[in-house]
Amino acid sequence: MKVIKETKSICPVCKTKIPATVYEESGKVYMTKTCPEHGEFNEIYWDSYSEYERFAKYKNYFSTQESGCPYDCGLCPNHRSTTMIGIIDVTNRCNLRCPICFAHSGAAGYVYEPTLEQIESMMGNLMDTKPFSTPCLQLSGGEPTVRDDIFEIIRMAKKMGFVLVMVNSNGIKMAESLEYCRELKRADVDNVYLQFDGVTPEPYIKARGLNLLPLKLKAIENLKEAGLSSTVLVPTLVKGVNDDQVGDIIRFAIDNKDCIRGVNFQPVSITGRINTSEREKMRITIPELTRLVEEQTGGFVKQRDWYPIPATQPLTQFISHIKNKHYPDFNAHPHCGAATYLVIDDDKVHPITEYMNVERLLEALENYNKRQRDGHDLKTKVELAKNLLKGIEFKGLFKMVRDIIYDNDFQQVFDIHREMILLSSMHFQDPYNLDLDRVQRCVVHYATPDNRIIPFCTMNNIHREEVERKFAVDTEQRLTEKAARFTEENLSEIPPMAASGLNVERLMLLNQL
Repeated sequence: MKVIKETKSICPVCKTKIPATVYEESGKVYMTKTCPEHGEFNEIYWDSYSEYERFAKYKNYFSTQESGCPYDCGLCPNHRSTTMIGIIDVTNRCNLRCPICFAHSGAAGYVYEPTLEQIESMMGNLMDTKPFSTPCLQLSGGEPTVRDDIFEIIRMAKKMGFVLVMVNSNGIKMAESLEYCRELKRADVDNVYLQFDGVTPEPYIKARGLNLLPLKLKAIENLKEAGLSSTVLVPTLVKGVNDDQVGDIIRFAIDNKDCIRGVNFQPVSITGRINTSEREKMRITIPELTRLVEEQTGGFVKQRDWYPIPATQPLTQFISHIKNKHYPDFNAHPHCGAATYLVIDDDKVHPITEYMNVERLLEALENYNKRQRDGHDLKTKVELAKNLLKGIEFKGLFKMVRDIIYDNDFQQVFDIHREMILLSSMHFQDPYNLDLDRVQRCVVHYATPDNRIIPFCTMNNIHREEVERKFAVDTEQRLTEKAARFTEENLSEIPPMAASGLNVERLMLLNQL
């Protein structure tokens, strides 16, 4: 056993903060910790030590403090990163009852649904973050589309100034109605983050309780017809459920490249009490995902093509220098996520690493940034362009870098994403593998009605129930009022969806409640 680091975690049972050790053994990375009351816990942390080390070199260093974490999230002084993605749960109601879910009223026993005034205040809090406003907002839940005022919420976010506004959804509303998708387009939503667990019925039956595949396909069809060409597929990965479909999901995205802009794989987070052997049957880490992608695509996308989130920091710092304005610098923990791009070049699709040497470009950018920080004379634009553009074969990326250098034209940064498919993965933590070092570098944060901003993993492991109960709606009264209005006439308003395996009465009742 080789000890990698000592850190802090929590007991999966009582949630008390306890010491933890991250170590390497037999080529894998594990976490071990002992609660005085509930005993020892040993958990896989990363499936590959070599990949752990490769990603670790992109770590960003910050000053540390050691008090209050993870219980004083707000953000507290221990936090060492900025908000890249802000999340607002607009409801915990849902029109499904999936076994795999961070939050819904069916499990909680109460309804959490902030008012428009509270949501506006939460948006304002995210926009007031320093040193820059939160660029991306996700409207989540529960299922955000069960709110009748979701379009008003989207318009409010755009008016507030969020660069990117996304709606996280299971797709039921989009599949039911083309007009609903058109209204999303009119509200100016940027992305639909679509729950998408596989390309056959089996993963949905296992993970969601029913075959939702036809519904997903219909939702994508309607979104495309409505002119929304920025759908992101979001598979929740569970070993034995859909880990054999990662290659097929990527192929599906390529086949639908005119409307699919990304695939964000999310290895399952295990928040309930479950024994070690059962966890191991379900658990997938990022290195295992990237290895499966290589295997299931026949080497089309290789494990080495993936990079951690902070690898992009030289590019964002370079843009800040050229533009003389501070931009988000993706200062996440290197073991929180991974990503790569597929380049769409006419009818061809290839990994970005076939068009450019990523590490050479990042090294050139970092050399430029270092010269700027050290106060040295900078290269002329011609010399800079020559170094940075060397070896870039993809015309869209070449033009983007050139336009930034010569014309300070940053529209290309956004336009280039229409010519690529983002493959990414975020492995959110659970009580068994929670590492406070990762928490303190989280860049995905929830805004709450009490004006706090809380890292994703501590929100879902520690703070969610406390926040939601504090602002809960009277469940019994709400359900009684809704049930009184539930009639056979209501049922007739929902189009049949027998092909998806949905029980129409059940779906309507869940929508109403």
